[in-house]
Amino acid sequence: MDERRATRTGGAAVRWPSGREHPVVGVIGLGRMGQPIALRLRRFGYEVAVFDARRDATLPLVAAGASVAETAPGAAASCDLLLTVLPGPAAVEAVMGGHAGALQALHHGAAWADLTTTSPSAARRWAEAAAERGITFVDAPLEGSPSEAAAGTIRVLAGGEPGAVARVRTVLEALAGPAGIILVGPTGAGAALKLCRTLRRFMHAAADAEILALATRAGVRRPLLDGALAAAGSAGSGGSAGSGSGAASGAGAGALPDDLAEMAAGRLEETYPLSLVTADLALAVDLGRELGVPLELAALTEQLHLMARTRFGAAAGARAVVRLLDEASRADGTPGDRSGR
Repeated sequence: MDERRATRTGGAAVRWPSGREHPVVGVIGLGRMGQPIALRLRRFGYEVAVFDARRDATLPLVAAGASVAETAPGAAASCDLLLTVLPGPAAVEAVMGGHAGALQALHHGAAWADLTTTSPSAARRWAEAAAERGITFVDAPLEGSPSEAAAGTIRVLAGGEPGAVARVRTVLEALAGPAGIILVGPTGAGAALKLCRTLRRFMHAAADAEILALATRAGVRRPLLDGALAAAGSAGSGGSAGSGSGAASGAGAGALPDDLAEMAAGRLEETYPLSLVTADLALAVDLGRELGVPLELAALTEQLHLMARTRFGAAAGARAVVRLLDEASRADGTPGDRSGR
Protein backbone atom coordinates (compact mmCIF):
# COMPACT_ATOMS: atom_id res chain seq x y z
CA MET A 1 0.00 0.00 0.00
CA ASP A 2 1.39 3.38 -0.98
CA GLU A 3 -0.63 6.23 0.52
CA ARG A 4 2.16 8.80 0.55
CA ARG A 5 1.58 12.36 -0.53
CA ALA A 6 4.40 14.64 -1.53
CA THR A 7 5.27 17.38 0.93
CA ARG A 8 4.44 20.70 -0.70
CA THR A 9 5.30 24.28 0.12
CA GLY A 10 3.60 26.99 -1.88
CA GLY A 11 2.24 24.39 -4.28
CA ALA A 12 5.62 22.95 -5.28
CA ALA A 13 6.83 19.53 -4.20
CA VAL A 14 9.73 19.73 -1.76
CA ARG A 15 12.76 17.65 -2.63
CA TRP A 16 14.62 16.01 0.20
CA PRO A 17 18.41 15.65 0.57
CA SER A 18 18.17 12.28 -1.19
CA GLY A 19 16.66 14.09 -4.17
CA ARG A 20 13.39 12.20 -3.75
CA GLU A 21 9.90 13.56 -3.60
CA HIS A 22 9.03 11.31 -0.65
CA PRO A 23 11.47 11.22 2.27
CA VAL A 24 13.45 8.24 3.37
CA VAL A 25 12.39 7.97 7.02
CA GLY A 26 14.74 6.90 9.78
CA VAL A 27 13.39 5.59 13.08
CA ILE A 28 15.67 5.36 16.11
CA GLY A 29 14.09 3.48 19.01
CA LEU A 30 11.97 0.39 18.33
CA GLY A 31 10.31 0.02 21.70
CA ARG A 32 6.62 -0.15 22.57
CA MET A 33 5.80 2.76 20.22
CA GLY A 34 8.73 2.95 17.83
CA GLN A 35 8.29 -0.50 16.37
CA PRO A 36 4.59 -0.16 15.38
CA ILE A 37 5.32 3.33 14.05
CA ALA A 38 8.10 2.07 11.81
CA LEU A 39 5.96 -0.84 10.61
CA ARG A 40 3.10 1.51 9.78
CA LEU A 41 5.39 3.71 7.72
CA ARG A 42 6.45 0.66 5.74
CA ARG A 43 2.80 -0.21 5.13
CA PHE A 44 2.34 3.31 3.77
CA GLY A 45 5.11 2.71 1.27
CA TYR A 46 7.89 4.75 2.87
CA GLU A 47 11.46 3.59 2.63
CA VAL A 48 12.47 3.15 6.26
CA ALA A 49 15.87 2.80 7.94
CA VAL A 50 15.86 1.77 11.59
CA PHE A 51 18.18 1.41 14.54
CA ASP A 52 17.75 -0.07 17.99
CA ALA A 53 20.41 -1.29 20.37
CA ARG A 54 18.40 -4.51 20.75
CA ARG A 55 18.87 -6.44 17.52
CA ASP A 56 15.80 -8.59 18.11
CA ALA A 57 13.64 -5.45 18.02
CA THR A 58 14.63 -4.93 14.39
CA LEU A 59 13.54 -8.37 13.14
CA PRO A 60 9.90 -7.45 12.36
CA LEU A 61 11.18 -4.45 10.41
CA VAL A 62 13.56 -6.61 8.40
CA ALA A 63 10.61 -8.85 7.52
CA ALA A 64 8.66 -5.75 6.46
CA GLY A 65 11.43 -4.62 4.12
CA ALA A 66 13.10 -1.92 6.20
CA SER A 67 16.85 -1.49 6.24
CA VAL A 68 18.69 -1.83 9.55
CA ALA A 69 21.60 0.46 10.40
CA GLU A 70 24.49 -0.73 12.52
CA THR A 71 24.51 2.52 14.54
CA ALA A 72 22.23 5.44 15.30
CA PRO A 73 24.40 7.82 13.21
CA GLY A 74 24.19 5.27 10.41
CA ALA A 75 20.40 5.46 10.48
CA ALA A 76 20.52 9.26 10.52
CA ALA A 77 22.95 9.40 7.59
CA SER A 78 20.69 7.22 5.47
CA CYS A 79 17.47 9.20 5.89
CA ASP A 80 15.83 12.48 4.97
CA LEU A 81 13.52 12.64 7.97
CA LEU A 82 14.56 11.18 11.31
CA LEU A 83 12.06 10.15 13.97
CA THR A 84 13.38 9.52 17.48
CA VAL A 85 11.09 7.47 19.73
CA LEU A 86 13.08 7.09 22.93
CA PRO A 87 12.39 6.68 26.67
CA GLY A 88 13.25 10.28 27.62
CA PRO A 89 15.54 13.27 27.17
CA ALA A 90 18.60 11.48 28.57
CA ALA A 91 18.25 8.79 25.91
CA VAL A 92 17.88 11.45 23.20
CA GLU A 93 21.04 13.13 24.44
CA ALA A 94 22.93 9.84 24.41
CA VAL A 95 21.86 9.07 20.84
CA MET A 96 21.86 12.50 19.22
CA GLY A 97 24.44 14.52 21.17
CA GLY A 98 28.18 14.87 20.94
CA HIS A 99 30.57 15.01 18.03
CA ALA A 100 29.79 11.42 17.10
CA GLY A 101 26.03 11.68 17.69
CA ALA A 102 23.29 11.07 15.18
CA LEU A 103 22.57 14.80 14.80
CA GLN A 104 26.00 15.26 13.24
CA ALA A 105 25.21 12.52 10.72
CA LEU A 106 22.02 14.14 9.38
CA HIS A 107 22.44 15.81 6.01
CA HIS A 108 21.94 19.54 5.50
CA GLY A 109 18.30 20.03 4.55
CA ALA A 110 17.10 16.98 6.45
CA ALA A 111 14.42 17.08 9.16
CA TRP A 112 14.15 15.63 12.65
CA ALA A 113 10.94 15.07 14.60
CA ASP A 114 11.47 14.04 18.21
CA LEU A 115 8.49 11.92 19.28
CA THR A 116 9.94 11.40 22.77
CA THR A 117 8.29 12.71 25.93
CA THR A 118 10.80 15.38 26.91
CA SER A 119 11.17 18.80 28.50
CA PRO A 120 10.45 22.08 26.70
CA SER A 121 13.98 23.32 27.41
CA ALA A 122 15.48 20.20 25.83
CA ALA A 123 13.27 20.62 22.77
CA ARG A 124 14.36 24.24 22.33
CA ARG A 125 18.00 23.30 22.74
CA TRP A 126 17.74 20.61 20.09
CA ALA A 127 15.95 23.02 17.73
CA GLU A 128 18.85 25.46 18.02
CA ALA A 129 21.45 22.73 17.51
CA ALA A 130 19.58 21.41 14.48
CA ALA A 131 19.19 24.88 12.95
CA GLU A 132 22.94 25.39 13.14
CA ARG A 133 23.30 22.42 10.79
CA GLY A 134 20.50 23.46 8.46
CA ILE A 135 18.13 20.81 9.80
CA THR A 136 14.42 21.29 10.45
CA PHE A 137 13.31 20.31 13.97
CA VAL A 138 9.85 19.60 15.38
CA ASP A 139 9.06 18.49 18.92
CA ALA A 140 6.21 16.05 18.49
CA PRO A 141 5.58 13.91 21.59
CA LEU A 142 3.07 11.12 21.20
CA GLU A 143 -0.07 10.13 23.04
CA GLY A 144 -1.52 6.68 22.61
CA SER A 145 -0.90 2.97 22.97
CA PRO A 146 1.01 0.51 20.79
CA SER A 147 -2.26 -0.72 19.29
CA GLU A 148 -3.20 2.85 18.42
CA ALA A 149 0.23 3.36 16.86
CA ALA A 150 -0.32 0.30 14.68
CA ALA A 151 -3.79 1.55 13.70
CA GLY A 152 -2.66 5.12 13.02
CA THR A 153 -4.86 6.67 15.71
CA ILE A 154 -2.27 8.13 18.08
CA ARG A 155 -2.13 11.86 18.83
CA VAL A 156 0.90 13.99 17.96
CA LEU A 157 1.39 17.25 19.88
CA ALA A 158 3.44 19.22 17.38
CA GLY A 159 5.48 22.23 18.43
CA GLY A 160 7.68 24.21 16.08
CA GLU A 161 7.80 26.80 13.36
CA PRO A 162 4.79 26.48 11.02
CA GLY A 163 7.02 25.73 8.06
CA ALA A 164 8.86 23.04 9.99
CA VAL A 165 5.64 21.31 11.02
CA ALA A 166 4.28 21.57 7.48
CA ARG A 167 7.40 19.92 6.11
CA VAL A 168 6.98 16.77 8.20
CA ARG A 169 3.21 16.75 8.45
CA THR A 170 2.56 14.21 5.70
CA VAL A 171 4.65 11.60 7.49
CA LEU A 172 3.07 12.44 10.86
CA GLU A 173 -0.38 12.09 9.32
CA ALA A 174 0.51 8.55 8.29
CA LEU A 175 0.88 7.87 12.02
CA ALA A 176 -2.03 9.85 13.42
CA GLY A 177 -4.32 10.93 10.59
CA PRO A 178 -5.08 14.60 9.90
CA ALA A 179 -7.23 14.93 13.01
CA GLY A 180 -4.53 13.44 15.21
CA ILE A 181 -2.01 16.20 14.56
CA ILE A 182 -2.51 18.84 17.25
CA LEU A 183 -0.65 22.07 16.51
CA VAL A 184 0.22 23.62 19.85
CA GLY A 185 2.61 26.51 19.15
CA PRO A 186 6.34 27.20 19.00
CA THR A 187 9.13 24.76 19.75
CA GLY A 188 8.74 23.32 23.24
CA ALA A 189 4.98 23.78 23.34
CA GLY A 190 4.38 20.18 22.31
CA ALA A 191 6.61 18.94 25.10
CA ALA A 192 4.92 21.22 27.65
CA LEU A 193 1.40 20.19 26.68
CA LYS A 194 2.31 16.51 26.81
CA LEU A 195 3.54 16.92 30.39
CA CYS A 196 0.41 18.85 31.40
CA ARG A 197 -1.87 16.18 29.95
CA THR A 198 0.21 13.47 31.60
CA LEU A 199 -0.25 15.17 34.98
CA ARG A 200 -3.97 15.42 34.46
CA ARG A 201 -4.30 11.78 33.56
CA PHE A 202 -2.35 10.37 36.47
CA MET A 203 -3.82 12.77 39.02
CA HIS A 204 -7.22 11.41 38.00
CA ALA A 205 -5.90 7.86 38.16
CA ALA A 206 -4.64 8.38 41.71
CA ALA A 207 -7.95 9.92 42.79
CA ASP A 208 -9.87 7.05 41.20
CA ALA A 209 -7.69 4.54 43.04
CA GLU A 210 -8.47 6.17 46.38
CA ILE A 211 -12.19 6.28 45.60
CA LEU A 212 -12.21 2.60 44.73
CA ALA A 213 -10.30 1.62 47.87
CA LEU A 214 -12.57 3.72 50.12
CA ALA A 215 -15.83 2.54 48.59
CA THR A 216 -14.77 -1.09 48.67
CA ARG A 217 -13.75 -0.91 52.33
CA ALA A 218 -17.03 0.85 53.11
CA GLY A 219 -18.93 -2.12 51.73
CA VAL A 220 -20.19 -0.66 48.45
CA ARG A 221 -20.65 -3.48 45.94
CA ARG A 222 -18.46 -2.90 42.93
CA PRO A 223 -21.09 -3.24 40.17
CA LEU A 224 -23.19 -0.63 42.01
CA LEU A 225 -20.11 1.56 42.56
CA ASP A 226 -19.22 1.50 38.88
CA GLY A 227 -22.73 2.44 37.77
CA ALA A 228 -23.20 5.16 40.37
CA LEU A 229 -19.87 6.85 39.71
CA ALA A 230 -20.28 6.55 35.95
CA ALA A 231 -23.59 8.39 36.26
CA ALA A 232 -22.00 11.01 38.51
CA GLY A 233 -19.11 11.45 36.09
CA SER A 234 -21.38 11.91 33.07
CA ALA A 235 -23.50 14.42 34.97
CA GLY A 236 -20.49 16.44 36.02
CA SER A 237 -18.93 19.41 34.29
CA GLY A 238 -16.18 17.50 32.53
CA GLY A 239 -13.96 14.45 32.32
CA SER A 240 -10.26 13.99 32.38
CA ALA A 241 -7.82 13.98 29.53
CA GLY A 242 -8.61 10.36 28.72
CA SER A 243 -8.01 6.94 30.09
CA GLY A 244 -6.82 4.79 27.23
CA SER A 245 -3.68 2.81 27.85
CA GLY A 246 -0.54 4.72 27.03
CA ALA A 247 -1.61 8.36 27.31
CA ALA A 248 -4.32 10.90 27.61
CA SER A 249 -6.69 11.48 24.76
CA GLY A 250 -9.11 14.31 24.13
CA ALA A 251 -10.07 16.66 26.93
CA GLY A 252 -13.74 15.67 26.80
CA ALA A 253 -13.19 11.99 27.57
CA GLY A 254 -14.71 10.76 30.83
CA ALA A 255 -11.85 9.01 32.60
CA LEU A 256 -13.61 8.63 35.94
CA PRO A 257 -16.11 5.95 34.90
CA ASP A 258 -13.74 4.31 32.41
CA ASP A 259 -10.84 4.05 34.85
CA LEU A 260 -13.03 2.84 37.69
CA ALA A 261 -14.65 0.20 35.51
CA GLU A 262 -11.23 -1.21 34.63
CA MET A 263 -9.99 -0.91 38.21
CA ALA A 264 -13.06 -2.61 39.66
CA ALA A 265 -12.75 -5.44 37.16
CA GLY A 266 -9.15 -6.00 38.19
CA ARG A 267 -7.64 -5.09 34.81
CA LEU A 268 -4.72 -3.33 36.43
CA GLU A 269 -1.88 -4.16 34.07
CA GLU A 270 -1.39 -2.29 30.82
CA THR A 271 1.36 -1.65 28.34
CA TYR A 272 2.51 1.65 29.90
CA PRO A 273 4.96 0.62 32.63
CA LEU A 274 5.62 2.47 35.85
CA SER A 275 9.19 3.13 34.69
CA LEU A 276 7.78 5.47 32.04
CA VAL A 277 4.98 6.84 34.22
CA THR A 278 7.39 7.94 36.93
CA ALA A 279 9.84 9.37 34.39
CA ASP A 280 7.08 11.44 32.78
CA LEU A 281 5.77 12.66 36.13
CA ALA A 282 9.30 13.64 37.17
CA LEU A 283 9.66 15.75 34.01
CA ALA A 284 6.36 17.50 34.78
CA VAL A 285 7.30 18.22 38.39
CA ASP A 286 10.72 19.47 37.29
CA LEU A 287 9.06 21.81 34.79
CA GLY A 288 6.94 23.31 37.56
CA ARG A 289 10.04 23.78 39.70
CA GLU A 290 11.89 25.38 36.77
CA LEU A 291 9.05 27.84 36.14
CA GLY A 292 8.32 28.55 39.80
CA VAL A 293 4.85 27.00 39.64
CA PRO A 294 3.82 25.14 42.84
CA LEU A 295 2.68 21.63 41.91
CA GLU A 296 1.64 20.13 45.22
CA LEU A 297 -0.83 17.60 43.82
CA ALA A 298 1.59 16.68 41.07
CA ALA A 299 4.33 15.97 43.60
CA LEU A 300 1.99 13.77 45.65
CA THR A 301 0.92 11.93 42.49
CA GLU A 302 4.57 11.35 41.59
CA GLN A 303 5.34 10.00 45.07
CA LEU A 304 2.36 7.64 44.98
CA HIS A 305 3.48 6.16 41.66
CA LEU A 306 7.07 5.89 42.92
CA MET A 307 5.75 3.89 45.89
CA ALA A 308 3.87 1.61 43.50
CA ARG A 309 7.05 1.18 41.47
CA THR A 310 9.03 0.24 44.58
CA ARG A 311 6.35 -2.23 45.64
CA PHE A 312 5.57 -3.90 42.30
CA GLY A 313 8.55 -3.15 40.08
CA ALA A 314 9.29 -0.80 37.19
CA ALA A 315 7.66 -3.11 34.65
CA ALA A 316 4.28 -3.13 36.42
CA GLY A 317 1.41 -1.47 34.63
CA ALA A 318 0.43 2.10 35.40
CA ARG A 319 -2.70 1.11 37.32
CA ALA A 320 -0.67 -0.86 39.87
CA VAL A 321 -1.27 2.21 42.04
CA VAL A 322 -4.76 0.79 42.59
CA ARG A 323 -3.31 -2.40 44.04
CA LEU A 324 -0.99 -0.33 46.23
CA LEU A 325 -3.85 1.62 47.79
CA ASP A 326 -6.00 -1.47 48.06
CA GLU A 327 -3.29 -3.24 50.02
CA ALA A 328 -2.68 -0.18 52.20
CA SER A 329 -6.37 -0.10 53.13
CA ARG A 330 -6.15 -3.62 54.58
CA ALA A 331 -4.79 -4.11 58.07
CA ASP A 332 -2.85 -7.24 57.11
CA GLY A 333 -1.62 -5.87 53.76
CA THR A 334 -2.86 -8.93 51.87
CA PRO A 335 -3.97 -8.57 48.23
CA GLY A 336 -7.61 -7.69 47.86
CA ASP A 337 -10.52 -9.37 46.15
CA ARG A 338 -10.63 -8.64 42.41
CA SER A 339 -13.80 -10.59 41.74
CA GLY A 340 -15.97 -7.49 41.36
CA ARG A 341 -18.46 -8.72 43.96
